[in-house]
Amino acid sequence: MEFHRNYLVLSNLYANFALGNSVPLFERHKYDALHSTLKIHNQLIYKLLISSTPMWLTNSSIGRKVIMSVSGIALILFLTFHGCMNVVALFSAEGYNWICEMLGANWYAVVATCGLAALVALHFIYAIILTLQNKKARGNSKYEVTSKPEKVEWASQNMFVLGAIVILGLLLHLFNFWYNMMFAELVGGDTTFATDGAYWIQETFSNPVYVVLYILWLVALWFHLTHGFWSALQTLGWSGKVWFERWKCIGNVYATVLVLMFVAVVVWFCACHYLCPAC
Repeated sequence: MEFHRNYLVLSNLYANFALGNSVPLFERHKYDALHSTLKIHNQLIYKLLISSTPMWLTNSSIGRKVIMSVSGIALILFLTFHGCMNVVALFSAEGYNWICEMLGANWYAVVATCGLAALVALHFIYAIILTLQNKKARGNSKYEVTSKPEKVEWASQNMFVLGAIVILGLLLHLFNFWYNMMFAELVGGDTTFATDGAYWIQETFSNPVYVVLYILWLVALWFHLTHGFWSALQTLGWSGKVWFERWKCIGNVYATVLVLMFVAVVVWFCACHYLCPAC
């Protein structure tokens, strides 16, 4: 337990250093002492995690953050696949529909969808747990009037709100696409356009309301990803003093390219509908 507390203290101190927050001199001495102590206990950490991983993951703050990080990275990988898939629609409706048909309501696509739903639920549930835990830890201090910490990103302070917007956008996306495609096949409904993903893209983004809602959703997703990317790697211990800023830069670029894939589809099909109806 003492080692676990030391690790928490060291993590908080390092976060302050990395974010550029001022740290009192005595805290810096504490940082140096704990850093030396933790080096000695590296092997102990490994044995501790191996022997008590299930309980450690669910009962400790760090364990919950690890679950958030791993599930978040998995969701980023899925978004990468989905974004690349969507880009195909910009060049070939037939090619995009072929991918939709390959997925459809086939057993492997259904299993993958269930796994994806479990990841989203796990990520969101633990986000709620950590948010409530942080509020409880702050106690009465949350009612105090304080200035915004310097060099702390806006996204970092609003991750839960951004995540809630992302979830609402996901529900809209499921209604526009999944409900009319995979779900229609599973329940035996109208399957006329069940594998015609290009049709549903054109149908959805011919509506300006949906276009605005999707753009807002994607902006929130971008903010969520830019912080979540490097934060997840930091939690997993892949972000030292040197790599911290590098991962932030890589995360910003990756999130920007990824979100632009989705934005390009929304804007292109909206423009085609209004500027070139015959296209």
